[in-house]
Amino acid sequence: MSRPAKALVNTEELGRAIRRRREELGLSLRDVAAETAVSASTLSRIENGTGKPDADNIARLTAWLDVPMERILSGRHSLTESTKAVVYYPQEPTPEIVEAHLRADRNLTPETAAALSELFRVAYNQFSRNDATKPVKKKR
Repeated sequence: MSRPAKALVNTEELGRAIRRRREELGLSLRDVAAETAVSASTLSRIENGTGKPDADNIARLTAWLDVPMERILSGRHSLTESTKAVVYYPQEPTPEIVEAHLRADRNLTPETAAALSELFRVAYNQFSRNDATKPVKKKR
């Protein structure tokens, strides 16, 4: 009996990342389409988990998201690859790295990992120094 082929593209993760970044930036699907040269209808399908982007669109979207293409192409599934190391890249934002670690944690359900990730993202955005106008505290 043959096993079903494993997906090469983690479209669920890609869709989540697009929606999250789009909402963080306050952009519509059409705005993102204009910035990425990926149609709004394709973006909508990817966000909803029904679209299967081609290689060109994956490259455009990962560049816009500023995430390594390898993260999307890995097709990771926590149940089948729960013992593999979580790989991150230095240019990835800290919330993305934390989310990857939470999703890989076998003690967390996917829903719990997503909720913790969102809590971390909100706290990180609130307390991180994203602009030069915030005062820098000196250590004693």
